[in-house]
Amino acid sequence: MPMPTRRGFLAGATLAPLAGPALASAEIEARVDRALREMRARVAGAAELEGQAKGLLMMPNIIKGGLIFGGAYGEGALRVGGVTEGYYSFAAATFGFQLGVQRIRYALFFMTDGALADFRRADGWTVGADAEVTFPGDGVNLQLSSQTQRRPVIGVVFGQDGLMAGASFQGAKFSRIVR
Repeated sequence: MPMPTRRGFLAGATLAPLAGPALASAEIEARVDRALREMRARVAGAAELEGQAKGLLMMPNIIKGGLIFGGAYGEGALRVGGVTEGYYSFAAATFGFQLGVQRIRYALFFMTDGALADFRRADGWTVGADAEVTFPGDGVNLQLSSQTQRRPVIGVVFGQDGLMAGASFQGAKFSRIVR
């Protein structure tokens, strides 16, 4: 029988907060509404981008944690024309230099009908494999250029709480969930 190690304990302790109960649709809706208000108030250019987007996937509470091995999880909603069309989970597993725990809010703006249709059609949509996501600016100023706005999918990370070194969204998977 394998002996428990300090490294295994630390990895388990770091990832334990990611395993939480599933949220009800009303709770997801309330969190998405709060995150949208915060994004519009704190991120310059977000309201303009939202007005141009064909759809918006808001992940209002993603928890990321890692100590060499890491992970992230959150639930949110896809809105088209301001109306919720479905609920989605965000999951990522990582390996490499990373240390810490962080809570973030994450918005994906689908700027073209094709990008939105591809996302809706996918049985699990992976950043970097199914689409490249452009992250303009620093989460406070979007720094939107005409070239950036022509991208099919634009991602915005905002509302970071905590500290996380060395994490990325490459390989993160979005999956439709029933609530």
